[in-house]
Parts: sequence; structure tokens; C-alpha cells
Amino acid sequence: MSTARPLPVAARQIELAIGGMTCASCAARIEKKLNRLDGVTATVNYATEKATVRYAGDVTPEKLIATVEQTGYTAALPPPPGGSGPAGATEPVDELRVARTRLWVATALTVPVIVLAMVPAWQFTYWQWLSLTLAAPVVVWGGLPFHRAALVNLRHGAATMDTLVSLGTLAAFGWSLWALFLGDAGTPGMTHPFTLDIGRTDGAGNIYLEAAAGVTVFILAGRYFEARAKRTAGSALRALLELGAKDVAVLRDGAEVRIPVDRLAVGDRFVVRPGEKVATDGMVAEGTSAVDASMLTGESVPVEVAPGDAVVGATVNAGGRLVVTATRVGADTQLAQMAKLVEQAQTGKAAVQRLADRISGVFVPIVIALAVGTLGFWIGNGAGPTAAFTAAVAVLIIACPCALGLATPTALLVGTGRGAQLGILIKGPEALESTRRIDTVVLDKTGTVTTGRMTLVDVLPAAGQDADELLRLAGALEAASEHPIARAVTAGAGQRAGAGGDGAGQRAGALPAVTGFTNVAGLGVTGSVDGHADLVVGRLRLLRERGLAVPEEVERAVTAAQAKGRTAVLAGWSGRARGVLVVADVVKPTSRAAIDRFRALGLTPVLLTGDNTAAARAVADEVGVAEVVAEVLPAEKVAVVTRLQAEGRVVAMVGDGVNDAAALAQADLGLAMGTGTDVAIEASDLTLVRGDLMAAVDAVRLSRRTLRTIRSNLFWAFAYNVAALPLAAAGLLNPMIAGAAMAFSSVFVVANSLRLRGFRPVS
Repeated sequence: MSTARPLPVAARQIELAIGGMTCASCAARIEKKLNRLDGVTATVNYATEKATVRYAGDVTPEKLIATVEQTGYTAALPPPPGGSGPAGATEPVDELRVARTRLWVATALTVPVIVLAMVPAWQFTYWQWLSLTLAAPVVVWGGLPFHRAALVNLRHGAATMDTLVSLGTLAAFGWSLWALFLGDAGTPGMTHPFTLDIGRTDGAGNIYLEAAAGVTVFILAGRYFEARAKRTAGSALRALLELGAKDVAVLRDGAEVRIPVDRLAVGDRFVVRPGEKVATDGMVAEGTSAVDASMLTGESVPVEVAPGDAVVGATVNAGGRLVVTATRVGADTQLAQMAKLVEQAQTGKAAVQRLADRISGVFVPIVIALAVGTLGFWIGNGAGPTAAFTAAVAVLIIACPCALGLATPTALLVGTGRGAQLGILIKGPEALESTRRIDTVVLDKTGTVTTGRMTLVDVLPAAGQDADELLRLAGALEAASEHPIARAVTAGAGQRAGAGGDGAGQRAGALPAVTGFTNVAGLGVTGSVDGHADLVVGRLRLLRERGLAVPEEVERAVTAAQAKGRTAVLAGWSGRARGVLVVADVVKPTSRAAIDRFRALGLTPVLLTGDNTAAARAVADEVGVAEVVAEVLPAEKVAVVTRLQAEGRVVAMVGDGVNDAAALAQADLGLAMGTGTDVAIEASDLTLVRGDLMAAVDAVRLSRRTLRTIRSNLFWAFAYNVAALPLAAAGLLNPMIAGAAMAFSSVFVVANSLRLRGFRPVS
């Protein structure tokens, strides 16, 4: 395989993988730098670490990459989805594992340092030198990502939270080194009382190793949890690409040859046995069957196919053996196009600027300037370099964003932990930000509002016919079929007969035996049951073809059922139709109440489905939804969400199938039912493990409450720091007190976050 590959440019557009970003402000800097180029429009997504750039004129991809690198970051062409790198390439570094190792090592070294500093009774002889030994690797090695980022920012004349963290920790550590080696702190038997007294001091006997190490650990924890949330950014594409078949039985000279699916070519004829996935898009050449395409179309009833009908790759053959001629392979298939839709929707989703990062653009330079001003002021007033430097270090430490680093991850951890107990998985703070603004909730029908499986809902016998007898005979005959509608009839018959369980149990139990069974593809089944040699169960057309008279009342029942979007199955024997069995994808018990709750939260519900209009309208009327969009393809689902967004609405999407994945990614907030496909789950922002629409209501409530907690955490974290800054600048707050105040703000933030454990679901 050649190591060189063409740039993925289409219509003068390129996508770059960006490296080295540590916060949302980094993305903003890169975006600003790129947009300064003539003819360039760039969007940088911090969550997916990608830049989508449209360019014109004499701008080249190489120039775009160089611009990013000049800003202090890395840029490269991303590998193709599911592709491998060049031959001989080394395995990529697992950044999450590296961050986890750094966090745990730093935590293990920091805990004894903090304990020794805060408990004077444990301060044995030379304890300060043990603290230095433990704290040094934490500050230097543990804080290396912050120091490195601060240095890069310094070279490019910028300042972020990394700058403040690096300055604060290095200042506290540097002052501790001065106090230990040149001051009084290194003398044997020195103790370091923990006091909240505010008084002027020269600081020569004070060390602040616990502040330097503690701040490093707190910020490392915040970055680790953030990185873990970002880890799933590309999982939707991987899950979607893995959905297709891995190999295929191709017909070569009349014999079946098993080959990898990527070697399949247009025009090849391949075999699809019952239960197998269709390898690629094609046309049925031989055989008839029912194909389960619900993951692509949302249609709950399998589609009957015969020679000349089109089939789509990754759908499942639920019936007989098929021979299919491949018409599209690789990137041209519908599955690949859906993968592209998901990728585009994720890339286009704007990164949510965290409040702390937005404020840091102003806060960090002000704090640094204040620290320098404090140093100069006290030296100018004759207080001496020691007292002046002590006051300046106090300013940096009190402003060091320890609580800011905890504000988001602690609330997110408690909120997501409580959500997991309730069947709600929140993937990151971006989802929380979206819940505050949403005003429209788009609901997929099949598997979300409804159960997603066919169920017997009514038995309508003809005049003079017993309903139980009708269902018993039809259920017995259908038990020999594997069609989902047949299974629904059999299950209903078994339940009424007291058998329950699955079809196998029913055939062996309460339902009578079947002989002479015949499956009429796409129409129904025939056979002999309990003395009725000419039993026919299926569509109206089948009964008429077999010469059975269909009373007018039976035809009216069929028409009424179909008008409600339900499937009508007729049963007849002895030359006459005996009744109708009505099968439907029924509404989940909690769907109506959940939709009422959505309205109470200020959300407008919209039903969106690939199913037919009659079925969609019937379900919408049952659950109380006025706006319905039916018979849409996966790409059209994305278009509907985009149209609603263009109208000024902020859209949440609830779905469960592959056909919903791209729409879930495009929506401002995607909620996937955990009973659905992995692709839908990975493309979403929140996952509802319970498979209950009421869980979506709880997800919105919990997300909004968690977001309020994060915002209050950020407010109080800044409030503590800003309130103490004047005291530190005035020389009334030594670095130890500053460290204590900072620790107290962190405790407050954690305690505030723990209140989320009291969240209760809708009763």
C-alpha cells in the first residue's frame, strides 16, 4: 500500500486532524488564525479535534497545515474511516491511558504531602524534605502538559488557563525551594502550623508544596475526565462501518466461494441465506424472502422481496435463500453514505465554549498583571523582596483555578452517576449545554414511541364464528412460519390458550399440529390444522386466489385496520373467510405520559418516521402529537432536523435505529434508546438504557439540573478567587491562607455537586 494518498478535497474543502488542543479556547485561536487567510472559512471542533476548512484562491492544503503549526498546534490529514495507516506505522499512543497513569501517580504522591501540611501533629523531623521529594515529580512531571502548553502559548503571545496553572504551581514550588534552601523552612524540627490568621509575613519559613502538588492533581483530574468523554467522538462512524457483513458467498462457475466483502465487485452474484446480512446493495436475481430493513427505513414490517427487487447492504434476510447481483459496492453503498452523513453532522456541530475558558481570556492576563503589579508595589514601598514576592505568589495561588478545574468534572461525575442509576448515560458537558436551549423534541416512531415489534392487537371474527377458535387455528398454522407477523399471531394465540413463551413452546404445547404447510411468498401460508385441510391465513389477495368468499363485514374490518396503519391478516377455511387478525407495532405504555411531560418542559413534540403515513398518524393521535413527518429516508431525516433548525428551533432527537444515527448527530441534542443499535447510541449525546421514553424526560430534567450545578460551581469558584484577590494583593493573605481558601472553594464545589445525588425521576 502506498504511503502517499490524495488529499480528501471536494469542492475546495478539506478536513484536518488537529493535535495539541487543551481547551476550547485553543480551538477558537486556531479558527481565528485560519479565518484570517483570504478566501478561507474554517470551523474547528474541539470535541472531535477536527477542522473543516473551505478555501479558495491561491490557498493550498499545505498552507493551511502550516498556518495551524505556526499557531502552536499540529495538523494532518485524518486517516480514512476504518482504514489503516501506512505499512510499518507504529501504533498510536493511547492518550487516555497516559493521562490516567499521570493522574494516579500524581495523586498517590500528593496525598501524603497534603496530609503532612494540614496536620501539624504528624510533622516529624525533616518532614519538609519528604514533602519536597514527593511533590517535585508531581509539579514537574505531573504538570508537564500544563507547562508545555503554557510555553507554547507564551511563544505565540497568548495566555490560557494552562498559563495560570503553570505559573501558580511553579511559583509556589519555586518559593518552597527558596524557603527550604535559603530561608528558614529547611531547619530540622521545623513545623508548619495550619492557621487561617491573616497577617503580613516575610514567608521565609513557609513552604507551599501541598498547594503546588494539589492544584496539579485537581487540574489533571479535570483534564482526564474531559478526555474520557471526548474518546467516543469517532465511535459512531466505527460502529456504522462495522455493521455490514464481513464476508460473502459469491457464485463462481456455479459454485459458492467465500470471499471478504471488500473484494466484491459490481455485477458479482452472491448468496444470502436466512438470517444472514445482505453483503452490499444489489438486485434480487433468484428467490423470494422477507428482508428486515427496519434499521435503514424505520419500517417495522419486513419487506417482501422477489426477483427484480432492490435490497440494501447490512439488512437481514429473514426468510428464504436469495441470490443477489451487486449493484453498488464500497463507498457507493447506502450504508457508506449513511456513515458520511454521520461524519458530516458530527463535524458540523459547533464546539460548546466552556464558561471557564471564555472568562480565562480576560481573567488570566488580569491575574498575571495583578501579580506583577503587586510585586512592584511592595518593592517600591520598601517592604522588601521577600514580603513582596510572598504577596505576588499569594495572588497567583488564590487565582489558580483549582475549583474551576473541579466545577465541570465533579458535577458531571455525580450527575452521570445518578443518571446511570436511572438508565440515563450523559456523554459530556456539551449535551448539558444543549438541554438548556432545546425547544423541539423529534421522536422516531418505531422502537422509540412504539415497541418496535409486531403484536396481535385484535381478533375480529365473522358473523357466527368463535374468536378463540379463529385465533387457535390461525396461530397454529402461523407457528410453522418465521415471519414476524406470523410470530405475532402465534404469540397471541399461545397467550390466549395459556401457553405463553416462544413460538417453539407454543407449537409443542397448547396449539394443534400442522400438516401440509406451504408458504406463499409475500402473501401468507396454507395447510391442514385440526381437521381443516384447506386452512388459509394471509392477505386478502391470497384468500381470493384460493377461491374463498370474503364477506363484506370482513372486507370492512380489513379496510378499517389498514386505515389505522395496522396490518390485517385474514383466516379462512371451507370456502369462506372466517375473520381478521389485526397486528400492529403498539405504543409503549409510558409514551403518552412522556410526551405530556415534554410539553410541561416547554418542548414541542414532532413524530418522525420512515413508516407509512397512516401508521404514523394513528400512533401520533394515540400519543397526542400534532406534527407528523412520515415516509422519510435516513438522509431525509437529517434534512427534517436541519429544516427545523433553519426555522430557528433548537432540536432534540430521540431515536433507536441505524436510520436515526445521522439525525441524532445532526440534532442539537441526540438521545438514543439503549434498546436500539450501537450506531444510534454512539451518535447520540445521551443514551437511555431503560428503553423507556419517560427516561428521555428524566434525561432532559437531569441534564438541565446538572448544567445549573456546573454554572453555580463556576460562579462560586470565581467568586472565591476574585473576593480574595484584593486581600492577597494587599499583603494580608499569605500563600498558605491562599491555599486554604482555594481548597475551601474546591470543597464547596464538590459538596454542591454531590447534591445531584438527590435527583428523583418522574413518578
